Amino acid sequence: MNMIQKAKEQVQELTKQAYAAAVKEGLLPEGVTVEPSVEIPKDVSNGDYTTTFCLAAAKAMKMNPRQVAAVLTQHMTLQDSYFTSVEIAGPGFMNFRLGDKWFGDTVAAIETAGEDYGCSDMLRGQKIMVEFVSANPTGPMHMGNARGGVLGDTLASVLKKSGADVWREFYVNDAGNQIEKFAKSLEARYFQIIKGEDAVEFPEDGYHGDDIRELARLFYEQEGAKYLDCDETTRHDALAQFGLAHNIPKMKADLERYGIRYDQWFFESSLHESGYVADTVAALTAQGYTYEKDGALWLKTAEILAKNLREAGKSDADIEKLALKDDVLRRANGFYTYFAADIAYHRNKFAVRGFDKVINIWGADHHGHVARLKGAMDALGLDGTHRLDIVLMQLVKLVRDGEVVRMSKRTGKAISLTDLLDEIPVDACRYFFNAKPETQMEFDLGLAVREDSENPVYYVQYAHARICTLLKALAAEGYQVRDASQVELTVLTAAEEKALIKQLAQYPVVVQLAARDYDPSFINRYLTELAAAFHKFYNACRIKGEAENVLLARLKLADTARAVLKNGMTLIGCSAPEKM
Repeated sequence: MNMIQKAKEQVQELTKQAYAAAVKEGLLPEGVTVEPSVEIPKDVSNGDYTTTFCLAAAKAMKMNPRQVAAVLTQHMTLQDSYFTSVEIAGPGFMNFRLGDKWFGDTVAAIETAGEDYGCSDMLRGQKIMVEFVSANPTGPMHMGNARGGVLGDTLASVLKKSGADVWREFYVNDAGNQIEKFAKSLEARYFQIIKGEDAVEFPEDGYHGDDIRELARLFYEQEGAKYLDCDETTRHDALAQFGLAHNIPKMKADLERYGIRYDQWFFESSLHESGYVADTVAALTAQGYTYEKDGALWLKTAEILAKNLREAGKSDADIEKLALKDDVLRRANGFYTYFAADIAYHRNKFAVRGFDKVINIWGADHHGHVARLKGAMDALGLDGTHRLDIVLMQLVKLVRDGEVVRMSKRTGKAISLTDLLDEIPVDACRYFFNAKPETQMEFDLGLAVREDSENPVYYVQYAHARICTLLKALAAEGYQVRDASQVELTVLTAAEEKALIKQLAQYPVVVQLAARDYDPSFINRYLTELAAAFHKFYNACRIKGEAENVLLARLKLADTARAVLKNGMTLIGCSAPEKM
């Protein structure tokens, strides 16, 4: 139930009815088809809602906008509506002021909706995949994964609350060059265990982390030296599979601890084994978008992108400045590139599994890959321009006491997701990382564990706990929260009470904005504002000791704020504690 939208719709209807009545009396010309637009003024002293209908319609009527407004206000029937008055302002605005009915109905609507408050049909019928994190399974997850995990998971929740059929997916890069490098790194450490560290040179471009040493040790303890003298392919395959069998469950466990669960972990290797990568490249060839050079097969990326740019209105001169380049799909050695597999994977999302929209959460360093992948989907006839959306997130800078932190105090190594969760509560991690994706963020490790109002997650959770404590105290005195129909909500007339109800009414709008803009940080900002509105109400409007009708109404309002705070915290994957 979106009470703000209902109020706007009522302003539109009241305006249309007034216009029809004025036309019937011959006071205004008929045939004006302007749809009344309704906004919420920034300055509430100008009213709660305003319409520019008179300004827009005056030209067609060949009248002064204020004259039109005067006629309409005289024919406006506000009885049984959400509004108590309508006033003319400025060059011809009509400003409407909310009455008790809207405030009472808002509290009642939130009660009726319960946990579904904030849900909408905005995206109903859309099947959407959100793919996020998708870290290489060759080592521990890092800060970028920590941020991407929260953004992807929360965005998926927001889209689902907006009516979409949502699928969460992790793409496991268990094929290609990085897996071969992973195997060679493990092989070198394995040989060093058997022959001595000085006897075996470690590959310069290998993975140098302690996790590789540990995996090699575990492999040796299980297999001994039996893979020392076998052929390289067999040894590399055994080492890679052993490493992946340890790393992937660890990744799953870390993400579960982080409150993230996927509908599917999709393995890149399955695309190669099934022949789908080769089939996808063949489909591009059939469309005339590939050519051979130097023994490799290339995609005409420059041609595809240039076509898209021209359709978007770019000139040939502008396109030439971009120095677009083609991409290799199959190397001269017969192996397919990562880009070829990525194209096949996204083709699978659209053509095989039928997603209407695919959203990927990527690091900003992948920005150059966006247009290329969208273009490849266009070349396959899958409309990547409109159906594939990429959310690029900026880097995370960890700070403590104003100093940049790069190493874990516990391990002395680069901070991983595991290190972070050992030091910072999951709620704080999720709240802090759910920041605007396109902005570089500073994660203040000290602030994240502070128990005061400077810490935003603590501030919001404290508001929820404060209400729970209040409910418990009043229950002990015999005052239970009653249904809205049993409470005299018309006594909620203080400015702080009305401000809190207006803030509560904003929640469905905020959820829709978060879904529309792929920016779940809207929810964080809303929760902070809601907590502030509650604290102002609680400090200004006494509850205990008031007349019973006032006490029960304010108690109901407080409990309604509690329910919406919990709703929002749940949406972003944080808990709503009852005591702190």
